[in-house]
Amino acid sequence: MQGQSQSTLYNYIRRIASISLHFQQLPEHISDDELKEYLTSLALDKNSPSRSSFKHMVYGLQYYFRHIGNNQRAINLPSLKGDTRLPVILNRGELKELFRAPTLLKHRIVLTLIYSAGLRGQEVINLKQSDIDFERKTIHIRQSKYKKDRIVPLSEFMSRGLQKYLSIEHPHIWLFNGKEVDGRYSVRGLSWVMRVALKKTGIKKKVCLHSLRHSYATHLLEEGVDIVTLKELLGHSDVSTTMIYLHVARCAISQAHSPLDTLYKDAL
Repeated sequence: MQGQSQSTLYNYIRRIASISLHFQQLPEHISDDELKEYLTSLALDKNSPSRSSFKHMVYGLQYYFRHIGNNQRAINLPSLKGDTRLPVILNRGELKELFRAPTLLKHRIVLTLIYSAGLRGQEVINLKQSDIDFERKTIHIRQSKYKKDRIVPLSEFMSRGLQKYLSIEHPHIWLFNGKEVDGRYSVRGLSWVMRVALKKTGIKKKVCLHSLRHSYATHLLEEGVDIVTLKELLGHSDVSTTMIYLHVARCAISQAHSPLDTLYKDAL
């Protein structure tokens, strides 16, 4: 299916494998009643850490049924209402406190970079040194979600921090080396860095690694970046996804006026 990231497809495969093992047969051979009972028990499982187990199972089954050409069974699965919760945003003071918290320079740099460019975790670990153009002040993000490339600005402040990091750490190929087989960092490792840093701060908000991207988007809106430009910077496929940040951004309200007065402002 186009538009799905590798991690999303892997998650779908895991869900399909899980339900197939449970019933000892492929999903197309499981009756609708059995599927309904299984999904209901999953949704009501108090031991589940969140609603995500149920949601991902439904998405996985929808993907599977459509993949084998059984669209009707995909449609018959429980509908999932969109998550209407607004993203939690870190204010500027909290961000400064967070970026000071890590002991290692590498950890301070990676958290700051995510916020500075509004990156997804998967995008960070896929960055190579060659994707950073210090002269043009750009970051080239390759084949991210929806299989799209995009280029975002590299901040001057971030540029200096990255150059210092590179001169000290000398990473090989990838911008951030880790313990993965191919030498990359892992998203799990990034999330761990975020959790450890948060524990060293006085921040009480329930935030995660992705909250840095939410904060980036919200702060850009507050600083006057228009919604269409923000959509491109974030790599969203639809502007409606970007518009959620309009509900949390504290943008200045312009006084209503006639454009005719602006047109002839020198004559007034």
